[in-house]
Amino acid sequence: MSGEESLAGDSSPQATGRGAGLPHRSPLPARFLLEGEGVGGRLKEHPEDFVVDELPLYQPSGQGEHLYVCVRKQGLSHHEAMRALSSHFGVPERRIGFAGMKDKHAVTSQVFSIHVGNATFPTATGAIRPGLEIAWMERHGNKLRRGHLAGNRFSIRIRGVDPLLAPRAARRLAHLERLGAPNAFGPQRFGYRANNHVLGAYLVHRAWQAALDELLGSCGTPFPAYQAERRRLYDEGRHGDAAALWTRSDHAELAALRALSEGADARRACLAIGRAQLGFYVNAFQSAVFNWLLDDRIARGALGTLEPGDLAWKHDSRAVFAVTEELCASGELMDRLATLEISPSGPLWGPGMTTASGVVGERERAALAEAGVTIEHLEQSPIRVEGARRAMRVRLAHPDVDSGFDEHGPYVRVAFDLERGAYATVVLREIMRAEVDGDEER
Repeated sequence: MSGEESLAGDSSPQATGRGAGLPHRSPLPARFLLEGEGVGGRLKEHPEDFVVDELPLYQPSGQGEHLYVCVRKQGLSHHEAMRALSSHFGVPERRIGFAGMKDKHAVTSQVFSIHVGNATFPTATGAIRPGLEIAWMERHGNKLRRGHLAGNRFSIRIRGVDPLLAPRAARRLAHLERLGAPNAFGPQRFGYRANNHVLGAYLVHRAWQAALDELLGSCGTPFPAYQAERRRLYDEGRHGDAAALWTRSDHAELAALRALSEGADARRACLAIGRAQLGFYVNAFQSAVFNWLLDDRIARGALGTLEPGDLAWKHDSRAVFAVTEELCASGELMDRLATLEISPSGPLWGPGMTTASGVVGERERAALAEAGVTIEHLEQSPIRVEGARRAMRVRLAHPDVDSGFDEHGPYVRVAFDLERGAYATVVLREIMRAEVDGDEER
């Protein structure tokens, strides 16, 4: 949503029908790690300003039933790319694997796996549709799955900025390389209305009608003004008329409205959206609680420290270990923190998650309670929830900064590698010291 679009809707608790405990609070990062003035500017004015290259975890072997296909895309969503590959290779989408989802408003390269077995398939490289071209293909033995990547290389041009500010950008990037960047979930996690976490909270509560009202109605989180008519029609129970005003890209809204127009109750209308999308809403709820705890950690000046009760994250193995008073007293722990070998971790609340203890555990439980959800809600959720820990810092590597002018005007370009699961624009937010729209988590 552009900055020019106005928002409509009554977001008061009375209008939404939310209980007092449900998450009214913004899920987005509120604190900055770095002090001092940033470079300002704007992101993603042109797709070529945001370039993402996937860093593979392993190379295809040359043998096997899965075809690894490296594609370059621009101006296409992940789902549009999946549909194009499904059509081109003549396979259902369920036989296509991927390590991460890439932004529509960027120039990206990534690998998909396609289960072709022994069947013949198109072997030509090059464009298969506007905005999508195949760079290379190679066979491998297994399907590519989420997380099967080492990370991503980002090259991002900041617009609306004086090129002479490049040294300032370089200094701020160097600080993040030394300190680690906050590993927050960025705006894309929470949707253009920043309310995916609200939908997730309703789902784990089995509040099906409240979830539909939040997704489709005119009460709740503010929405773009151009959606007012379709939301009014939903409020009036005119589900078919409302569906006619949504677009093909509004998959969740259309699925729910079509189910309602066919007589489905609220539960069945929500489930018609699909388990994957509903799971994404619940994941957004987990992410919001994590962001709130990360903000608290930054506010306390504790992002680069550990205390008894913490669960320390080992960046190389992505495992955690309990921090005791004895460990805190040792110099070794501080050395490992300083070299970014380890970092504090935070909760992605759900069944099976290792929990912190002591004061740290109390803070984590309080954040969940503030959101109006209990671990029992998550354990009994109708949408599958998996708990996990997440590092509160992320390492970045190979930083680079330059600046200049091109056909679009002045820019400062920053480039860096990030570990998988991290958001590039959280790093850009620290460099610019400004809020940013849109994001890329991979």
